[in-house]
Formats: sequence, structure tokens, C-alpha cells
Amino acid sequence: MSPAELVVDTVTLSAGARRLVEEVSLRAGQGEVIGLVGPNGSGKSSLLRAVYRVLRPASGTVRVDGADAWTLPVRRLARTVAAVVQEAGADFDLTVREVVAMGRTPHKRLLDGDTGDDLRLIADALDTVDAAALADRPFDQLSGGERQRVLIARALAQQPALLVLDEPTNHLDIRHQLAVLAALRDLPATVLVALHDLNLAAYYCDRLYVLHEGRVTASGPPTEVLTPHLLAKVYGVQTEVTIHPRTNSPQVTFLPTT
Repeated sequence: MSPAELVVDTVTLSAGARRLVEEVSLRAGQGEVIGLVGPNGSGKSSLLRAVYRVLRPASGTVRVDGADAWTLPVRRLARTVAAVVQEAGADFDLTVREVVAMGRTPHKRLLDGDTGDDLRLIADALDTVDAAALADRPFDQLSGGERQRVLIARALAQQPALLVLDEPTNHLDIRHQLAVLAALRDLPATVLVALHDLNLAAYYCDRLYVLHEGRVTASGPPTEVLTPHLLAKVYGVQTEVTIHPRTNSPQVTFLPTT
């Protein structure tokens, strides 16, 4: 499956009388890695829920390859979009391999077993997140970081055209943070990822959307978006932003308050 194009068009999301996101527009071209950044409560997770069809927009549309995501048949959506969400750490009574194999379900008919291709994709996904050694372990006995890597592997095994991730580096040590984000860049998929770490977002994302109080405050390449002025406005902190001499990406240094 080819990478999908994602278009979020003036989406507003509500919880009762409270607006979570207001008239947000976003575009991810085929194969792009798009980062969502912003402080807690800015609307990042809510917007992602609208994309992977958990929170229905009060107005506006979410389109995947031109089709309204909210009108797609469930099976077609599951073959196209995979999500790794913050609250997905359920205590599955399954082994790690069985959890990752769940990613192949949208591509099968009822009661189909795993084919040779399925087994290869499951093994490749486990290798990608450095979890092959965990394959026979019970999922509910893993640490938080190990679980996170397994859930990412499940999404990779799904082979989506659009992969949506909400803080996928949570609970991961630095080595695995870098490995997972590097793997996302190499996927034959479009990626929409919410990140707290601005330096990781600057290095691994093609473009950033900055959310603040439910609206897009800025968008564009990291070099244009991550400025001291914007970070002071959105996060309320003082920073220095330089271009790293080896990576050529913005490097944000947070200055202590005095």
C-alpha cells in the first residue's frame, strides 16, 4: 500500500460545552513525517483521536486519500490507518508475539491463520523495535517501555498507509527513542506523531504544527517554526535556538528562570 495523504480541514472538537480543538487544518503529504507539538492541554491527543476515528468532529472533515475517514468502512480504515495511543497499555493475556500478530488482523478473513508473510512481518516488526527477545514473554509482565515498543511493533506489522502516534517515545530510554523515530522515517507510510521533545521533533519531522489552546499557532519546517519568540509565547519559557553543526536541525536550549 502506498503512503496516504491526510487532510484535516477546519476541524472543531468538543467535549460537552468545552472546545478541545477549534478550526484546525493540517496536511500531511504522502510519505511525510508530520509532528504535532505544544504544551499539555493544547489539543494534540484530541486531534489525533479525530484522525484515527475515536472522537468525531463537531465540524470540519478528516480525509485520507480524499475519502472522509468517518465514512470509510471499518475494515478499509483498519487496513489504511494504524494508531499507537497513550492509553493503550491494557493487560493483554497474550504473549508479545501474539500481541504483535494482532496487527495482521485487518488483512485476514475470519479464522485465517498466520501465513509465512505474516510471520515474517511480525518478526521484522519485533526486530525494528528491538523486541525480538521478548517474543515469548507475557505482555502483562513487561515494563512500561517494553510494552510501548511492542505496541509500536503491532502498528508496524499492520503495514498502514497512515500511522498516527501519540507520544510514542514515552517510557522509552534514549536509545530506543532514537531507534523508533528513525524507523518511522524509513517507513513506506505517512506519519503523524505528537511529541513533547522539541529537539527530537526538529530532527525527525519534515514539518511541525504547533498547537496552543486548541488552535494552530504556527506550522512549517522546524527551522521556521522553532523560534525563541514562538516558544516563549506557547510554552512560557526562555530559550536559545541554534542550528546543530552536525544535524543541521534546530537545537533548542531551555534557559533557567532567574
